[in-house]
Amino acid sequence: MKKIAIAGISGNTDNYRNALSQLGAVCTTLTDVSSSSQFDALLLPGGGDIDPVLFGETDHGSRSIDPVLDRQQLSMLDAFVSAGKPILGICKGMQVINIYFGGRIIQDLPTNTLHQYTDRDQVHPSHALPGTVLQKLYGSDFPVNSAHHQGIGSPGRDLFIIQYAPDDVPEAIIHKTLPILGVQWHPERMCFEHNRTDTPDGSLLLTYFLSLIP
Repeated sequence: MKKIAIAGISGNTDNYRNALSQLGAVCTTLTDVSSSSQFDALLLPGGGDIDPVLFGETDHGSRSIDPVLDRQQLSMLDAFVSAGKPILGICKGMQVINIYFGGRIIQDLPTNTLHQYTDRDQVHPSHALPGTVLQKLYGSDFPVNSAHHQGIGSPGRDLFIIQYAPDDVPEAIIHKTLPILGVQWHPERMCFEHNRTDTPDGSLLLTYFLSLIP
């Protein structure tokens, strides 16, 4: 049984836990790990915006910041990076990964109306680069759901952007050598009881994440 740590607050991560559980994983939501040896992989979930201090900026457009949680998530991320274990970042989680590796965040996208949650997820086209895992799973062009107003300004060390929205906002990143993947969209809201007809099956990505576990 594959054990997944979800770096978040209990009650806010039900969709992630439910989707992964239906794929056979055992998930625990927590904000601290004394040792990553208790788990096989880490999931960094969506949420509010990241404290801009963590990427060397003042607040100019960030929303719903939780500085304590941000630092807890970065600490958990560090433990799993050091152990070389698989990591998946979703929405805010992808941005946390980018910050950890020294990347930059755009605090309020000029095209935020294409991406931000407005009573519901937005859905927009995307393009995956040739030969990437997303292109192999979903093809070169496919729609994704969207619920964010921030985005990656520049990728961190050894991170590569592998998917873009029509306005060139990065939709996914992957690490050069480590089993680390981040997506700006929400696969857990694209599968099982949250399956939707206007996007592909998000469980394909979650299944790929679990396949990274030896």
